[in-house]
Amino acid sequence: MRITGATVLLTGVTGGIGGALAAELSAKGAKLVVSGRRADALAPFADRYGARTILADLGDTDDVRRLADEAAGTDILIANAALPSSGDVLDYTPEQIDRALAVNLRAPAMLARLLAPAMVTRGQGHVAFVGSLSGKAATKSSSLYTATKFGLRGFALAFRQDLHGTGVGVSIVQPGFVRDLGMFAATGSPTPGGVRTVSPEQVVRGVVRAVERNVPEINVAPPELRLLTAIAAQFPGFAEKVQRRAGAEPTVRGIVESQRASR
Repeated sequence: MRITGATVLLTGVTGGIGGALAAELSAKGAKLVVSGRRADALAPFADRYGARTILADLGDTDDVRRLADEAAGTDILIANAALPSSGDVLDYTPEQIDRALAVNLRAPAMLARLLAPAMVTRGQGHVAFVGSLSGKAATKSSSLYTATKFGLRGFALAFRQDLHGTGVGVSIVQPGFVRDLGMFAATGSPTPGGVRTVSPEQVVRGVVRAVERNVPEINVAPPELRLLTAIAAQFPGFAEKVQRRAGAEPTVRGIVESQRASR
């Protein structure tokens, strides 16, 4: 799918990765439509890139439908918005659980459902989901986040098959730990087990490649983390033991505390 000249709806633009995506998409000549919950946070994107802004809370089902209505004519959907949703489930209120599931899984699925039919009618378009390697392997204190990312990966890959032959592509891009920008970088914590990070630019390149080449799945992480994730996906019991022995518990606790206010 050609990005130049295409109308691109980007959610989660006010997060670090979202801002980097907006810059690259604008540089490639996309007609940007960006969404977020705060007008003051969206205003710089209108000023800097000439983006159309739509206020929307992805935890609100009515807002999700309104966002799709106002973004009618979208050629490319990049569903990037997500809550960190770290911490033990027993420490969450039912309302916080509902919000995590709504923002991280329901909203991207519904936006895809509402926007894809017009793409199919036109015979071209693309839906790209920004997931996480947490969608392939479970880790401690990430039950909700992992559940939403497992679900997002499954939805994306199956939805891709549903749309085969329509001219509309579907991709999922799954970063590991991202430095400098994004939800992990905002914690200020070291990476668990000292694993290497990737740059926001690498994630952006992954998303652009997924859209332009209609790649089903791109994992943006150092080779050793991709390998460990693949092993953990196949042998969860073994991975659980390795994680316990790695001594990452203090780091994980720090990440959870840093992200508590985002629930």
